[in-house]
Amino acid sequence: MSLLFMFPGQGAQRAGMLHSLPNSPEVAQTIEQASVVLGTNCLSLDTATSLESTIAVQLCLLIAGVAMARHFAVNNVVPSMVAGLSIGAYPAAVTAGVLNFADAVRMVKRRAELMDQAYPQGFGMTAINGLDRFELGAIIDTIHSSNSPVYLANLNAAKQLVIAGSESAMQQVAQQALRQGATKTIRLAVTVPSHCPLFDDAALQLQRTFDDVEFSAPRIAYLSSNAARALFNPLHIKLDLTSNMAKQVHWADTLRLAWERGARLAIEMPSGTVLSKLASAQWTEGVALACDNSRLDTLFALAQREQSH
Repeated sequence: MSLLFMFPGQGAQRAGMLHSLPNSPEVAQTIEQASVVLGTNCLSLDTATSLESTIAVQLCLLIAGVAMARHFAVNNVVPSMVAGLSIGAYPAAVTAGVLNFADAVRMVKRRAELMDQAYPQGFGMTAINGLDRFELGAIIDTIHSSNSPVYLANLNAAKQLVIAGSESAMQQVAQQALRQGATKTIRLAVTVPSHCPLFDDAALQLQRTFDDVEFSAPRIAYLSSNAARALFNPLHIKLDLTSNMAKQVHWADTLRLAWERGARLAIEMPSGTVLSKLASAQWTEGVALACDNSRLDTLFALAQREQSH
């Protein structure tokens, strides 16, 4: 049996998320390393005002994920596999030994800048519950246009989907979805239309900017939530990371892959509890927990027991 670390994406952020990390040398070192790369104190990034910026959000999720994974490592807890949703793929790659943390900080900062510059306002993401991908896809097809684009972005569960696009198009899709049986629609705390072709150009720019960054073979299994498969070739993982802003997220299929590879305990790195709730709902057996609502000593004990089996 195996341990899975899950790293969340945008929308999971919360004010104070860096300040609430464990008071430990490895966490302090991670924050200091990121601060040196960025030339500013990263602890200023997690205020409510700062987190209105896509750049601060993505950097905070990277730093928090890497810091917590390092805290687990010094307590003798190392996962067998990692998976990240959207920006979460970057701390997953660092934890798997694929990408140097300093390079990840630079890449994530530029990634967020490109996304923010491309769509500074009037776009975002909306969760739609209660319809399957075919029912929602039919609605999207009737509303999407070049002037009012909207796409199916995340397939988080069979009937927990996320759309991305312009505000007006998302509102139309949400209204029609409710008329056709959707149980809930939620405008997410995401200010950019991630995981759709609107970011094709930005993804190409990111790839070109960091073409010389060195990637290594993963020390543990790296599960791509865009491809819903394990990637082992460093160049394939590099392409996965640099292009993931423009690719659909297949999180339900990624959880199924983790289960098939033996995962029976999944721990969600900060911040939030969305991924652990999705895993709990999908896995008929096994356990999924989040750092944000669990005692760390309990998580350590569970993970160490899982690793000993």
